[in-house]
Amino acid sequence: MPRRRDSPPPQPAHPPTVTRRVLRLLAAQHPDAGTELTFRNAYELLTATILSAQCTDERVNQVTPSLFERYPTPAALAKATPEEIEPQIRPTGFFRTKSRSLVGMARTLVGHHGGEVPADLDALVRLPGVGRKTANVVLGHALGVPGLPVDRHVLRVANRLGIARSADPVVVERQLGAALPKPRWTLASDTLILHGRRICKPRPLCDRCGARKMCLYFADGGGTAPARGAGRSRRPTSSRKTAVP
Repeated sequence: MPRRRDSPPPQPAHPPTVTRRVLRLLAAQHPDAGTELTFRNAYELLTATILSAQCTDERVNQVTPSLFERYPTPAALAKATPEEIEPQIRPTGFFRTKSRSLVGMARTLVGHHGGEVPADLDALVRLPGVGRKTANVVLGHALGVPGLPVDRHVLRVANRLGIARSADPVVVERQLGAALPKPRWTLASDTLILHGRRICKPRPLCDRCGARKMCLYFADGGGTAPARGAGRSRRPTSSRKTAVP
């Protein structure tokens, strides 16, 4: 029997032209969209983004000044031990795992990249503690390379709007990337993240959304219900599970 091929992922409901229009509307609504992490170079942003996992950017910004004062470069951090770093990053949560990731990241930068943060996605994701989202944050905000980070906010908002259709961050990244010019990738992600934090929350404030007229979730009456996910629902009171929390 011939080998069964995997079916391709579903396509977004909106065509690229509508996706670009939606994101222009949201960018106008959130002109201050951008990373809220404080950094001066790619090393600092990489470190801060690793620390931001399961932690607010505000808390990370409270921790990093003293951390960077003590370890201003990857070479300095590479000489530390996880046990030395743990007390400094404890407020960010998961500090044992994060301390191991930070030291491993720094040692890999020194040992394989001359102490510099590589401007390459594949090289970044091979660093300890660095996933695709973190790599794209650093590329787009610190290295001038188009990157489209997809976090839970991007998943929720993009699926509700209909400009993406998947619970897989990599698939959503590709769908959005295919619809947008590369120079707009990072701003698009920042805009969707901020919209997810301010407006398109798990319980959305649809009456405040600048793109609600093109939103599939709103068109299907989802805006009247305490939404839990990205999916569309014609029964606002239903308890049916959706793909993206």
